[in-house]
Amino acid sequence: MARSDRLLRLLQAMRVMPAPITAARLAAETGVSLRSLYRDIDSLRAAGARIEGERGYGYRLTEDYALPPQTLDRLEIEALVLGLAEVKHMGDPALAAAAASVLAKVAASLPDEREQQVLHAVSQVYRPEARYPKGMDIGLLRESCWNEAAVAIRYEDQDGVVTERTIYPLAIAYADRVFSVLAWCCLRADFRIFRADRIAQAERTGASFRPRRATLLRTYLAELAQRGQVSTSASLREPHSVQEPS
Repeated sequence: MARSDRLLRLLQAMRVMPAPITAARLAAETGVSLRSLYRDIDSLRAAGARIEGERGYGYRLTEDYALPPQTLDRLEIEALVLGLAEVKHMGDPALAAAAASVLAKVAASLPDEREQQVLHAVSQVYRPEARYPKGMDIGLLRESCWNEAAVAIRYEDQDGVVTERTIYPLAIAYADRVFSVLAWCCLRADFRIFRADRIAQAERTGASFRPRRATLLRTYLAELAQRGQVSTSASLREPHSVQEPS
């Protein structure tokens, strides 16, 4: 691993882990020896990071040179904390980790008073269970949206009929208890909404539909809005009202 990458990884660990953090924990988290860790901390301090603590006592990142200062008022902080907390409870491990990372980065870039408001926000989220059940890895579909890559899926509709088709995934839509994939279906040559929990199998085809995603998504959202489905979220909220692929 390049030294610059190692330093960024150390910064990331110090943003997320509760302080004070012992050198041994940081070394284990970043996969380096204690000797290398001490050198890395000195390098970060020399680059402008304010790191309190010393060997034998633990460390705390109090000012992160890699992040610009943020100007957020108290209500904006509450909105940010609440939104990211909701993401953490969705049941998507990758998004949950990303939400924790974003919150840590924002907190590290705030003045001390505002940072305390992040850590002790009034707005909280309580969900004894994840919003979405564990199932297929949504990461493949998310990356396929980003990369504008076609995906072959096996899909079971509400009547138990299984079909195999190739789709162009355009977006992932989250509702109360269901998340769905907005897509262009090559089999039907039309837009469709696929319930993620009914996608029995998904794999990359190696084909690309770049640069059509933005145009296709814009067209589909316009169609949904015209039918009143986006504004009410009716088509995505409950299983029986989802537009089942034909």
